[in-house]
Amino acid sequence: FLMQTSEMLQKICVRNLVRKYCRGLTAERKVQLQQKVVTSAVFSGKKEGYLESLSQPFLETRLKENDLNPKVLQLIRGENIKYVTPVVKYDRNGFKARERLLVLTQSSAYVVEMAKIKQKIEYSTLKGISTSNLSDGIVVIHVPEDNKQKGDVILQCEHVFEVVTKLCILANKQSLVKVVKGSLRFRVGSGKEGTMVFTVGPEPQVFKDKTGQLTVV
Repeated sequence: FLMQTSEMLQKICVRNLVRKYCRGLTAERKVQLQQKVVTSAVFSGKKEGYLESLSQPFLETRLKENDLNPKVLQLIRGENIKYVTPVVKYDRNGFKARERLLVLTQSSAYVVEMAKIKQKIEYSTLKGISTSNLSDGIVVIHVPEDNKQKGDVILQCEHVFEVVTKLCILANKQSLVKVVKGSLRFRVGSGKEGTMVFTVGPEPQVFKDKTGQLTVV
C-alpha cells in the first residue's frame, strides 16, 4: 500500500511540475517548442545536422517586411507575411544559381527577384517538399503540373531546418515532407523531369555534371 501511495505521489508531483513549467512559458518560447516538435518529427534520425540544430532557436523571420520591394508588397497585399529569407534558386534548365527571396504568407509561398514575383505556389496546391539526408541546404518544392506553374522549385537555404519547418507548418503539409537518399526527381515543366544527385565530397558545391544531372556535394 505504501509503495502504491509513493508512486501516486510521484506522478502527482511530476504532473504539477509540468503544469508549472507550461504555465511559465512565454508565448515566444511556446512557439519555439511547437516548431521544434515538428522539426523533430520530420528530420530526427533522417538528416545530417539535425542534432546540431536543436540548440539553435528559429527566428520569426530572417528579413522584415520592410526589406521587401514596395512593388512586391503591393502585389501580395492582403496576405499576411509570416516569414522571409534569402535563398539561392537553381534554374530547372541549366541549373544556373540565382539569388532570390522566399516569402511565406498565410496562404502561399513566393519566389521573389527584387521587384518581381517569379513564382507563386498556393499551399493548397503544394504536392510535396523534398530535401536530402546529407548536410546540404537543398529544398525542392513540388508543384502540380498545370499551366500556372513552370515546374518544381529548387532552392538552397542556409537555415534548411527552419525553412522547411516554417513551410510545412504554414502549408499544413508535414506529412508531405520527404528526406531522400542518393537522388530525387523533380518536374522541369511540359511533362519533363530532371534528376538531382546527392553525394559526399571534400567541399560543398552544386553543379551540372556531364550527364546533365544537378549534382549536390
